[in-house]
Formats: sequence, C-alpha cells, structure tokens
Amino acid sequence: MNWEAKLAPYAQVVEELKVKLKGIRKQYEYESRHSPIEFITGRVKPVSSILEKAEKRNIPLDQLDQEIQDIAGLRVVCQFVDDIYEVVEMIRERNDFTIIDERDYVSRKKESGYRSYHLIIEYPVETISGMKNLLAEIQIRTLAMNFWATNEHSLNYKYKDKIPADIKNRLQRAAEAAFKLDEEMSKIKHEVQEAQRIFHRK
Repeated sequence: MNWEAKLAPYAQVVEELKVKLKGIRKQYEYESRHSPIEFITGRVKPVSSILEKAEKRNIPLDQLDQEIQDIAGLRVVCQFVDDIYEVVEMIRERNDFTIIDERDYVSRKKESGYRSYHLIIEYPVETISGMKNLLAEIQIRTLAMNFWATNEHSLNYKYKDKIPADIKNRLQRAAEAAFKLDEEMSKIKHEVQEAQRIFHRK
C-alpha cells in the first residue's frame, strides 16, 4: 500500500480543522472575550499504530477508513471544564462536517481515571480524485486532563498496556487530583478571566 497517498487526505483534514478551530479562538480574542479554546494540536496516526490497531481488532486493510476512527486526530485543550462543553456546543452547531458519535468521558470517566470528551466526525475533503468523506476524532479536555492523559499514554506505551498495579493506583490518585484541581479552578473561573482581561488590555 502507498501509505503516503493513503494518508495525505487525512493530513489535509487535520490541517483544515486546525485552521477552523484556531479561527474560533481568534474571533474571541478580537472581541476581548474569554476563549474556551486554549490551544489546538493535531496529528495523523503513524502507520505503525494504524497497523497495530488493525491487527488487534482484526480489521482488513481495505476497511481502515470505515473501522479506524482516529487516523486523523485533533486535540482541543481548554482552561476550564465548562469550556469543554462550550466547545462541544460550538462544534455541534457547525455545518461543514457531521458528528457521528459523542463520548463524554468527562462526566463519566474511564476506569483508569481518564477524562476527555470525544467527538467522531465525518469530514468532507476535496482530493484530486473527488470528494472523500473521512472520519476524524476530536478530543476536548482541560490542561490538567491533558497533562494526566499524556503521562498515562507514555506509561501504556512503555508497559504495552500492562501498567504495574502500584503505578496504576498512583495514576488513579493523580487523575482524581487533576480533577480536583479543575473543580477548584472552576470556582475562581470569573476571577481568573477578569485578571486575563486586564492583562490583555495592557
């Protein structure tokens, strides 16, 4: 398989979505309003990870587009938990792509302690051989959730998804601490936003 040709439209999806989501952030800045979006990252899943997932789930290579939903992945990181739901609402209102699945791991965390809001979208992308509808995953989370998830991901990679029990327990405690931080910050959200407005006016 020519992987470069196969993944090129996915790279286009990631770049276009990044531009659109960064555009939302800019609009808030122009209006001197608190942007629910702190920053955005995106990536196309590496070929080795695609093959690993396909093998684990017995997915034939000719069905990757339909069966693997996160070949194109975007991450939207927010300051506050409320911001996550504001971003979800904004994405729901868009008509340049279609949401096909939503998973709220913020209010219903995973057993590991993982929290994030996942949207699976179908995105129309123009290619030289015509229009293609591709799947992409948008993860929306706070800075604290992102810090935790990044470390958990590294540990899962190191231990091949079999993290030792003592580290797993520490991770779960850290997840609760991260969420407690988010809860405390939410209580002083308006103070923080007011301080940021004063800072930006300077």
